[in-house]
Amino acid sequence: MRSTPTILHLDMDAFFAAVEQASKPSLRGKPVIVGGLGPRGVVATASYEARVHGVHSAMAMAHARRLCPHAAYLVPRFAVYREVSERVMGLLHQFSPLVEPLSLDEAFVDLDAGPCGERLRGRPPEETTEAVREVGEALRADIAAATGLTASVGIAASKLLAKIGSEAAKPDGLLVIEPGTERELLGPMPVRTLWGVGPATAEHLRKAGITTVAEVAEAGEAELVRLLGRAHGAGLYAMATGQDDRPVVAERDVKSVSVEDTFDVDLTDRARVRAEVDRLADRCVQRLRGAGRSGRTVVLKVRRYDFTTLTRSETLRAPTDDPAVVKETAARLLDGVDTTGGVRLLGVGVAGLADYTQEDLFAHGLAGGLALHERPGDTEADSPGPLTPHPAPHPAPPPAEPTPPSRRWIAGQDVRHTQYGPGWVQGSGVGRVTVRFEVPGGEPGRIRTFPVDDPGLEPSDPLPLVPGRD
Repeated sequence: MRSTPTILHLDMDAFFAAVEQASKPSLRGKPVIVGGLGPRGVVATASYEARVHGVHSAMAMAHARRLCPHAAYLVPRFAVYREVSERVMGLLHQFSPLVEPLSLDEAFVDLDAGPCGERLRGRPPEETTEAVREVGEALRADIAAATGLTASVGIAASKLLAKIGSEAAKPDGLLVIEPGTERELLGPMPVRTLWGVGPATAEHLRKAGITTVAEVAEAGEAELVRLLGRAHGAGLYAMATGQDDRPVVAERDVKSVSVEDTFDVDLTDRARVRAEVDRLADRCVQRLRGAGRSGRTVVLKVRRYDFTTLTRSETLRAPTDDPAVVKETAARLLDGVDTTGGVRLLGVGVAGLADYTQEDLFAHGLAGGLALHERPGDTEADSPGPLTPHPAPHPAPPPAEPTPPSRRWIAGQDVRHTQYGPGWVQGSGVGRVTVRFEVPGGEPGRIRTFPVDDPGLEPSDPLPLVPGRD
C-alpha cells in the first residue's frame, strides 16, 4: 500500500454510446443503445439518457427495447472505438510510461513512474493531493480536446481504491482518495464493490449476516477463511481493510484471440454451421495477424438450442496464422459435436500465442532440415512433376457476369451520397434506406430516404470525432 495517491484509474463515460453521440449531432442528449440488433442481441453500452430507463450493459436487447422504445439502437463500430481508444491511451502515456489497459475504455496509470512522481517526492500530503488532482483534471481536459468525450478519474494509493474512485466520480468527474480515509470510504459500500465478489459469494456472505464492506472487515480474516476458503477469504479481508499492493503492469499478455456470433434463428443445417465456422475462422485469423501473433491451439465453441455450451480444442505441432490450417482444425473439431437440435452461437479462437509461426522456423533453418511446410490436405496431385502428360484443356467459357446482390444497410452505419455528402443509416426495410446527413461537431442534419440500391449511396469510412483531426 502506497503512502501517496499516485495510482490513477481512467474510465471513459458510456464509451461506445458516447462515441456515437459525438459522431451524430442529432443524438446528443438522447438515449442511445449500442449492441446486437437481432432478436438475441445484447446491449454493449447504453448512454446515461438510456440508463435512467433501466437499460444497462449485458441486458438482452429485446428487454432494452421494451424499457426504452424511443432510443436510437445502433450496431457497434469497433474500428472507430479502437481508433479513439488508441488516442486516449497515447495521452495516458504522456503522463507515465506505466499504463495498464484493461479494455478499450479503461486503464490504470502509475503516476509515480512519470514526471508527476518526480514533482511529488518530498512534498507534504496536502500538496501531494492537490498536485495529483491537477494531473487528473489536465488529463480529462486533454481527452475532451482530443476526442470530444468525457472521462471519469479516480486517484488513490491502490488499484482497488482508484477504480472505486472513478466509479464514484461518474459521470465526468474526478475523485482523489487520500491515504488514511480508505476504511471510512469503503465501510458503507455493498460487498459486491470488492473485486472477486460475485452473486454467489455475495449470497454466501449475506446468509452469514455480512452485506457491507465494513461488516466484511469486522468479521475478521479467520471467519472469512472459514466461510470462503483460505485464498478467497484472506484476499477479501485485505481488500475490505484497504490493503492492495498490486502494481500497475504495463504489458498485459493476451492469452488468446477469438470471435463468436449469436444467430437470430437456430442453425439446423449442418452445411450452414460448417460455413459459419469457416467464416469465423477467417475473422479470427485476421484479428490474430492484426496483432502480429500466431497460436498453437485452435478452440471451437458451440452453444446449442438448449443453452448447453461445448468447447473443443486441438493443439498443433507449431504456432500458425494460416487460415487454411485454422479452418481445417475447427472443422475437425466440429465433426465431434452433435448439432442436430440446432445451434444458437458459434465461436472460433486461437490460444497458446507466439510471435512467430512454423514458417518462420523453416525460413531461419530451424526445422531440422525440412524445406517445405506441407499444409494438411496437400496431395501429390497438387504438385507439378514429370508424370503422365495431360492433354491441353479446352479453353473455358468466360464466366457470366454476377448478379449484384441487394445491399444491406445497418442502423448506425457510415455512408456517403454523391449529392448529399456524409451521413449515417437510421434504418432500412421494405426496399428503402433512411439516412441522416450530418457530421461530427455540426448541427443535427436532414433525413432522406432512398431505394436500397441507389447508385449514389455507398458505405464510407467514419469521420473524425473532432473536426480537423486525422
